Amino acid sequence: MWLGRMGSVIAASTIRLAEWPELPYEAWTPTMETLHMKLQVIGKVRLALTRREPQWANVPLYLTARGLTTSPMWSGQTGFAIDVDLIDHEVVVGLNDGRVERVALQARPVADFYHELIGRLRSLDINPPMTTTPSEVTNPIPFPEDTVHAAYDPEWAHRYWRLLARIDLVLKEHRGRFRGKVSPVSFWWGTFDLAVARFSGRPAQPPTGSGLIRRVGGDAEQACVGFWPGNEQFREPAFFAYTYPKPAGIEQVTIGPQGAGWNPSIGEFILPYESVRQSTDPRKTILDFAESTFQAGASRQRWDPALLTPY
Repeated sequence: MWLGRMGSVIAASTIRLAEWPELPYEAWTPTMETLHMKLQVIGKVRLALTRREPQWANVPLYLTARGLTTSPMWSGQTGFAIDVDLIDHEVVVGLNDGRVERVALQARPVADFYHELIGRLRSLDINPPMTTTPSEVTNPIPFPEDTVHAAYDPEWAHRYWRLLARIDLVLKEHRGRFRGKVSPVSFWWGTFDLAVARFSGRPAQPPTGSGLIRRVGGDAEQACVGFWPGNEQFREPAFFAYTYPKPAGIEQVTIGPQGAGWNPSIGEFILPYESVRQSTDPRKTILDFAESTFQAGASRQRWDPALLTPY
């Protein structure tokens, strides 16, 4: 009887860890950096061919059953979308007249990928007036010149997408518990994170001297929660949360769950992914973090009390 119970516990733990796979920063950084730049190429096509929307709502990519998508766009006399397939590892350009072009995702320089993708778009009479310098990264290399980022391990890319797909569903659950304006769960190709933002309905004033990205994205009070795979500053995957503008004293607040807290170097609340992965209920752990950080920020910004009650 005891052995049977132990077997059930071990089996449940194994299934949970498979659902929430390891994603060690150092192990997949070369693939991550290359994938980041290739997704920036695709993201800049979307940026170039869509009208600006509040909080850059025209910019992000969205999760699909196989990877990521731009969602439909229009160019000239045709509608199309670019899908990133992280199962078969290819970029698929699909037109509304049935034509399809494919570009392989494989270990090769970003410059080669850029030239092939743009060449295939032009063969379809799609000519996006896009910029070719990456956004929101240090030491950006223009795509046509980037021979530095060339690594690509399909297993790591697929594992990352599997994790994003699971987190996407949890963030959508958090999104659905709010009565006010809320963004879709969005993949931001500039910062390489998956996030959702709730809005108070009141405007905000971006800091003096802010660049275009901050001026458009920071003109409304908001509380954001998301996930990103880490960077040079924080070398592990983690969930993050912040309220904008930053409420006075919020860094002193104790939040849940265990393992979460304010990170002064980043200036946001952080919950390491490994803490989520090892918890008995990762979904609930993420939702607790999202709601705890939301309540901490929104209450201090004096949001409408009706918005503080989960739907």
